[in-house]
Amino acid sequence: MAWDPTAYLTFDDHRSRPFHDLLARIGATEPRRVVDLGCGPGHLTGLLTTRWPGAEIDALDSSPVMVENALARGVPARQADVRDWQPGPTDDVVVTNAVLQWVPGHAELLVRWVGEMPKGGWFAMQVPGNFSAQSHALVRELLAEPAWSGRVQVRDELAVAPPADYADSVAAVGAEVDAWETTYLHRLTGPDPVLTWISGTALRPVRAALDDAEWDRFRAELAPRLREAYPPRPDGTTWFPFRRIFLVARAGG
Repeated sequence: MAWDPTAYLTFDDHRSRPFHDLLARIGATEPRRVVDLGCGPGHLTGLLTTRWPGAEIDALDSSPVMVENALARGVPARQADVRDWQPGPTDDVVVTNAVLQWVPGHAELLVRWVGEMPKGGWFAMQVPGNFSAQSHALVRELLAEPAWSGRVQVRDELAVAPPADYADSVAAVGAEVDAWETTYLHRLTGPDPVLTWISGTALRPVRAALDDAEWDRFRAELAPRLREAYPPRPDGTTWFPFRRIFLVARAGG
């Protein structure tokens, strides 16, 4: 599945807000090294440099296109799979934002990572928690119809765990835990804004499996369903509720 940085950065202000909220809960003052696991196009990695100017920054992403975009922004990004990453002795802050929902079995990775971080190190994670929302349910419903059945597999409600499950897992390895969830109410603009939003993220597996004509037909069938579920307001804007799950853990060492 290829990433499209331009599509991903649509509604960037809305997508970036959880990253700011996540950073606000990290108490590190002078970390030696800060890691951005799944840096994407690097548009948020610069905030880590601003927050901790004395720290070495390590940014990685599995997508070569995203890494190319991050490098163009001056971010020291490299291509790597987060599943292969291991914490080093100076990795005092590790941030992963809207990444682990794509990684099956990531709950086990969290336990290993936090357990191997240096004592007092901070691990911060944010993942979407909206897989039961209409924006996802309608996609699965359409994919189950005869014309599309068996063509694509997308994530279901089990893609992420409840906050308490993540909290229990990392607390078991001696970490101090701060876990919460927030539902943002995004006010979107433009034609079919929810379709545009999910086209850059949730619909990536669908786009990868279909040719151009099929992709256009799928979107044309999905669009009216999303408009009914998320009707535009009289002023033309659309409310889009979006639940997100946060975890900040301080390693016990």
